[in-house]
Amino acid sequence: MRVALLSYRSKQHVGGQGVYVEHLSRGLVEAGHDVEVISGQPYPVGLDPRVRLTRLPSLGIYDEPDPFKPPAPWTLRSVPDVVEWVLSVTGAFGEPLTFTLRADRHLRERVDEFDVVHDNQSLGWGLLALRRRLPLVATIHHPISRDRKVELEAARGWRKLSVARWYSFVGMQARVARRLPFVVGVSTVATDDTVTDFGIDPERIRVVPLGVDTDLFTPAEAADRVPGRVVAVASADKPLKGVAHLLDALAKVRVEHPDVELQLVSTVEPGGATDRRIDALGLRDCVTTHSGVEAEHIADLMRSAEVMCVPSLYEGFSLPTVEALASGTAVVASRAGAIPEVVGDGEDGDPCAVLVEPGDAEQLAAAISALLDDPDRRAALGAAGRARALERYSWTSVARATADVYDEAIRRFAGKEQ
Repeated sequence: MRVALLSYRSKQHVGGQGVYVEHLSRGLVEAGHDVEVISGQPYPVGLDPRVRLTRLPSLGIYDEPDPFKPPAPWTLRSVPDVVEWVLSVTGAFGEPLTFTLRADRHLRERVDEFDVVHDNQSLGWGLLALRRRLPLVATIHHPISRDRKVELEAARGWRKLSVARWYSFVGMQARVARRLPFVVGVSTVATDDTVTDFGIDPERIRVVPLGVDTDLFTPAEAADRVPGRVVAVASADKPLKGVAHLLDALAKVRVEHPDVELQLVSTVEPGGATDRRIDALGLRDCVTTHSGVEAEHIADLMRSAEVMCVPSLYEGFSLPTVEALASGTAVVASRAGAIPEVVGDGEDGDPCAVLVEPGDAEQLAAAISALLDDPDRRAALGAAGRARALERYSWTSVARATADVYDEAIRRFAGKEQ
C-alpha cells in the first residue's frame, strides 16, 4: 500500500508521537509498503531512508529560541497562516487545526499517489475534507481531554482561563473523531476513555498497542548499573506526568539512601514549577535533567538505572514504560490509565512492575526504597519485563496490525460505506 502518514509534530524528543511516527513508518516499509511522512514542525530526524519526508511548515510559533512569539501579521501568506496567527494571539493552540488544513491543500493534487491516509492525532477540521477523497485512519494515543482536566485542576486563578483557552482545540478533536471511519487506539484503557470523552462509536475503533525497539533497548549486567540511580521520562513538564510527586518521593528516599540520584528526561523550564520544586526540596545535587536527547541516550540511561519510575497521573499507553521493560530495568509506576495493562498487572505469570496509587508520594518513596534494597527482586522484575517486551511489543507486529486496519478502511471506502 501507498501510505501518507500525517503528524503535526514529529521530532522524536518532543514526545511519544514522534517515536510512533519513526518506528511505525520503518515497520511499514519493512513489510513492503510505501510510506511518506507528511509533517509539521518540529520535523522528525533519522527516519528510515526508505521513508520519504514532506515538510509542511507552520509559523513556528513555539520553536526555540523564542517560543510563543507570533510573527508579524504582514508576513502571513495563506489562510492557515492567518488562522494559526489569530489562534496564537488569543491564547489557543492552533497547530492541530492548521496542520490538517495545510495537509488537505497539499494532498488535494496528489490523490492518485496514495491508497490510504493515516493521521497521528491531529484530528483537525481538514481531515473531514480528506476523508472524502481517500481512505482515512486516525490514531488517538489518548484523549487530550484528560490532560486538560488535570491541568485545570492544578491551575489557580486567572491561570484556569488560560489553560481552558489553550485546550480549546479538544472540542474540535472530539467532533472530528466522531466523523472518522476508523480510529486506532493504543490500549484498551485509552480506547475506553476516548469513547467516553469523545463519544466515538466503539465499533469504529481498533486497538493496536505501541512497540519498542528491543535491539536498542537492551538489558545491562547488574554490575554495570549505577547504584542508587533512578530514571524517569516525562515528554512534557506537565502536572499529568506526576514529576512533582516523584520529586517529593525522592526527598523521602534520600533520607535512607543518601546516594540516590534521579536522571530526569524532560524539558524543565528554568524557574518553572519543577525547577523551583527541585530547589525547595534541596535536590539540586541529585537531580540531573536531560532534554532534546536521542533514543540512544535514553536507552543508555535506562540500562544504567536500578529503578525506572513512571509517576504519571494518566497514560494512554506509556512508551517509556515499555522501553524500561525492554531494558530489563525494574519499574515502579502509577496504577493509572493504561499502565497496568501495559505491564500485565493481574495477568498470569511473573509481575514485571510495582504499581502504586497515582499522586501518592509516600507509596512511591516506599516502593523505590524497597527495590533499591533488594537486588534479587530488581533482577526478577527486569527479567519478566524483558520477556514481556519481546513477546508483545515489537514494531513489526504493530505495523502488521496497523496495515490490517488500512485494508479495512480501503475496502469500506471502495464500497462507499463511510
